[in-house]
Amino acid sequence: MAPMIQMVVDGGAVTEDGHGPEASPAPDAGLLDAYSRAVIHAAGTVSPSVVNIEVHHRLKGRAAGDPRFPRESHGSGSGFVFTPDGFTLTNSHVVHGADRIEVALSDGRRFQAELIGNDPHTDLAVIRIDAPALATAKLGDSHVVRVGQLVIAVGNPYGFQCTVTAGVVSALGRSLRSTSGRLIDNVIQTDAALNPGNSGGPLVTASGDVVGVNTAIIRPAQGICFATGINTAKFVAARLIRDGRIRRGYIGVMGQNVPLPRRLVRFHNLPAESGVLVNSVERDSPAERSGVVEGDLIVGYGDQTVESVDDLHRFLVEEKVGVRTPLAVIRRGEKVGLTIVAEESRTRTDD
Repeated sequence: MAPMIQMVVDGGAVTEDGHGPEASPAPDAGLLDAYSRAVIHAAGTVSPSVVNIEVHHRLKGRAAGDPRFPRESHGSGSGFVFTPDGFTLTNSHVVHGADRIEVALSDGRRFQAELIGNDPHTDLAVIRIDAPALATAKLGDSHVVRVGQLVIAVGNPYGFQCTVTAGVVSALGRSLRSTSGRLIDNVIQTDAALNPGNSGGPLVTASGDVVGVNTAIIRPAQGICFATGINTAKFVAARLIRDGRIRRGYIGVMGQNVPLPRRLVRFHNLPAESGVLVNSVERDSPAERSGVVEGDLIVGYGDQTVESVDDLHRFLVEEKVGVRTPLAVIRRGEKVGLTIVAEESRTRTDD
C-alpha cells in the first residue's frame, strides 16, 4: 500500500486525494445568521410600504419660453405609507415646490399624489395617494432607541427601488439645521449607508418598526447619516393632516447669539452666560408693541432661559401664539421685564 502523502497548507493537512479534514463551523456563524435574519425580517416587513416619489417642477421665468430648455425639471426621493387610506411621509425637500407628484409602489403600481402639508422647519411632508390594498409601515418609538442598536434603511437611492442598507445607531439627540435655518432636534445619527434618493425613506429596527425618517448625509464623510426621529414625525404629520401646516410663534426680531459680560451674569444672577442681541425690530410686530428695542439682550422667555436664537425658535411653539408671556431683557445693564404676545409665524412654507 502506498504511503499517505500529506501537505500542510495554511496549517491544515491535505491528503493525497486533495481532500482535507472537515472544516469546523466558524464560532460566529450563528451570530451572523441571526444578524442576517434580523435584516431580512425588517426589510421584508417595511419594504412593501416604501414608495418611490417622482416630482416635476415647471420651469418659470425666461427659461420657460426658451425652446433650448426642457419645460420641466425632475427629482426623486423616497417615502413610506403609514395609513391604509394613503397618507405617506417623506422629506419636505423632496416635494417642496413640486407642481406634480407621482408615486410608484413596490408592486409596480403608479399613482398621482396630493401634497397634504409641508414643513421645511423639520424637513417633513405628508402626501396622499388614492389607492386600494396599501401596505403600511408600523411607526415605532424613537425614545426607546439606543446607541449601538441595529437599524435598517430602506429607500430608492439614484432610483434603485427598495434598496436596503444596515448599520447601527451611532448617536442620539443630535441637532441638524434645516433649509429654513431652524434646528431639527432629536435627530438620530446612523452609519446605515444613505445616498441621494434615500431622503424620506424609513429607518427601522430589527422588528420592522419605523424609528426615523432618513433625512441627510454629510457628503465628504464616511458613514455619517441622519434621520429625523419618528416621534417628531408623528407630531408633525398629525398637524399637517389636520391643518396643512405647523403653527409657530413669531415675535419680529432679528438677533444674534452673544456672550454676556460676567459682571452682568453675577449681578443679575443669570443662569446662563449668553443671550440674544436684538439687531433690529420689525415694524408693527409683537416685539415692537411690547417695547423691545434694538440693542436689548433677550435672556428669558416665559419661564425658560434664552441662551441662543435656537432657544427662541424652540420656545415659540403653537401654544404660545396669542398668549401673554413674560420676556426678560438686559437694557443698558439693567434687567427689564416685558410682556409679549406672539403671533402666528408669517413664514410661508408652500412657495
